[in-house]
Amino acid sequence: MKKLFSAIDVGSYELSMKIFEMGGKTGIKEMDCVRHRIDIGNDTFHTGMISGGKMDELCEILKGFRKIMDGYRIRDYLAYGTSAIRETVNTNVVLDQIERRTGISVSVLSNSEQRFLEYKGAALTGGFESHIEHGTAFVDIGGGSTQITLFETGKLATTVNLHLGTLRIRAKLKDIEPVYSEYETIIGEIVSNELDYFNTLYIGDINIENIMIIDDYMPVIMAHVGGRKDGHITVREYRDIMRAALVMAPYQIAEKLGIPEDNASLLLPSAIIVDRLIDITGAKDLYLPGVSLSDGIAYDYADNNGYIHPAHNFNDDIISSAGNIAARYGAFESVSSKLSYIALAVFDATKKLHGMSSRERLLLHISAILRNVGKYVSLSVPAEMSYSMIMDSEIIGISHKERKMVATIVRNSYPNNISYETFDQLKLDAKDQIMTTKLTAILRVATGLARNTRKSIDNISVQLKDKELVIKVSSKDKMLLEKGLFRERTDTFEEAFGITPVLKVIKAGAR
Repeated sequence: MKKLFSAIDVGSYELSMKIFEMGGKTGIKEMDCVRHRIDIGNDTFHTGMISGGKMDELCEILKGFRKIMDGYRIRDYLAYGTSAIRETVNTNVVLDQIERRTGISVSVLSNSEQRFLEYKGAALTGGFESHIEHGTAFVDIGGGSTQITLFETGKLATTVNLHLGTLRIRAKLKDIEPVYSEYETIIGEIVSNELDYFNTLYIGDINIENIMIIDDYMPVIMAHVGGRKDGHITVREYRDIMRAALVMAPYQIAEKLGIPEDNASLLLPSAIIVDRLIDITGAKDLYLPGVSLSDGIAYDYADNNGYIHPAHNFNDDIISSAGNIAARYGAFESVSSKLSYIALAVFDATKKLHGMSSRERLLLHISAILRNVGKYVSLSVPAEMSYSMIMDSEIIGISHKERKMVATIVRNSYPNNISYETFDQLKLDAKDQIMTTKLTAILRVATGLARNTRKSIDNISVQLKDKELVIKVSSKDKMLLEKGLFRERTDTFEEAFGITPVLKVIKAGAR
């Protein structure tokens, strides 16, 4: 059965709404697109608040979107705000006012959620899988920041967020007040300072062949100035086209493309970011799929509701992102793998008992991978160090709330008693507190079996028997320490589930 769905992007310098048809042969099809320029990002990045005038304009635009949705008889929609709303000092007040005045409920995406959705939007286009099979830099240029995600052999290698947004750069230029002829030089210096650190810390020996770019206006430039509409272009062709475009003043670019002059002025920062990345990576080919956050919102909705069945496993990218953070902080992969294996086995065996979903399973997996990162800084207080490092890291694809849950699970997985006071400090609601406690209980049990890095586990089976969770471990090692101290890790599990974990060690090879 076909259904209409609306995806609304409350962006830093533009509001857009796309209407999609879900179902049918294609699974997802764009039916309509409405865009309206409104520069709320300049307000936020300058003063930390959206002015009254901009707020009135924003609400009027969203009222218009609401009328269009009513005309299509659309009931299902998702509306998301990004950095311009996320970085206001009164975000909750802004969201409440929008809903009361327009009838549209807007949620705020964390940076990692936003970039993950935009990356999902690129998967709507053909050839996504073939691109990332080779060394690829996925560059998502926004108003507030730029996200660079590196892929190697089809797997996410690393991702980092840089404060190189087009609006943010333009705001810096207003403070400096250079003449227009100096813009390129000054922007180049701003961009190079950030990208030099990125190159040193993250690229390493990754061989980048392609750069995939998400940007609002570069695809338009490619089509109008260069005549390239498929999004694929060589570096030489790209530089020739951009050179021809950038000799024009912003008002000339605006006239040629039919866009506001203010928007045309955002092209130069984007072009310089890409140009510097080409120099750093040595990439030979570029791909500009011309997708937006709205496409990613629709893709995610279609995926979650069974309208499409993606070939690419995006959860693997989230796990890979966590693994790269762990590797950066010297966490042993062998320990993380063993801990993940045990924790997920316990989770799967107790699914009827805990009632949690695949999303909570993913959070447990991430927690197991990141459990020992704090030891990189301190062996005496690894719990607190791990908590701080996870909170300060960006794990693409999970929300800020989920990152708080992961950090809390990791901190409370250490031998000290679980700290319920932290839930109030983190502003986790009752449901999230319960899930965090359950996942902590499972991870504490798993750490009791993975405490020795030199001991191997050949096989593990977990079964519920009456009021006991029987964990049978097959190992060539005696595991005397694990058996002796296992009980100190089971208290939280008994409290959360009313079940007692019991450890049984079987000699590997024994019958």
